[in-house]
Amino acid sequence: MQAGLYVVATPIGNLADITLRALETLRGAGLIVAEDTRWSHKLLDHHGIHAPLISCHKFNEAARVDLILGRIHEGSAVALITDAGTPAISDPGSRLVAAARAAGVYVTALPGPSAVTMAMSLCGFGGVGFLFEGFLTRASNARKRRLSELAAYDRPVVIYESPYRLLKLLGEMDTALHDRSIYVGRELTKQFEENLVGTPSELIAKFSGRTVKGELVLVIPPATRAERREMEEAAEVMSVGESDGGDSAGG
Repeated sequence: MQAGLYVVATPIGNLADITLRALETLRGAGLIVAEDTRWSHKLLDHHGIHAPLISCHKFNEAARVDLILGRIHEGSAVALITDAGTPAISDPGSRLVAAARAAGVYVTALPGPSAVTMAMSLCGFGGVGFLFEGFLTRASNARKRRLSELAAYDRPVVIYESPYRLLKLLGEMDTALHDRSIYVGRELTKQFEENLVGTPSELIAKFSGRTVKGELVLVIPPATRAERREMEEAAEVMSVGESDGGDSAGG
């Protein structure tokens, strides 16, 4: 294999969801760089791959760059993987890719599993492009403001969420989206995969009273013209009200 950095997509759940090219690359790599070596060992052991493995996560990525580039300059093919899916999308890797390009070494990516594209295939809102938002900020007011902005977007919006914050997010979506149906995918490609479509209030009822496990991906459908017009009118009314209040207070 040519010396360089290989960005390799790995399964998001089902260990069989890996390409032949990815397996060939991982077997031929002189070094595998993983977000979490404990998790990646499960995948590599399952496929009988025993290349040297080191961690590279958000807390040590900057410190790992020189070591990894050094291995490439010595002639090694280095494979970058994440816990699940495609690196450098919602997981670490972008800093390393940028450094490798700046150093002039060979960089390529092997396409494969991604929760983003799977959700867009399953939600029924696809075919018109989409916005990938990833994880929303945990700051409550900022998250609510961002949801209001996304509610008016004219393309589907893909959001990731932890199971521990799902009900809180659905409650905020209920305020921002009202009766608009959204998609929720849970445990994609795994044994207990769920694909649900419903209004936020319907989904709150579905998930309440149970322990929610596994990572989640949600898709907000694009706002219709009528919905965008309604939100614009509401924003204008609010703006006028705030302006009137400001004049009164100032007097």
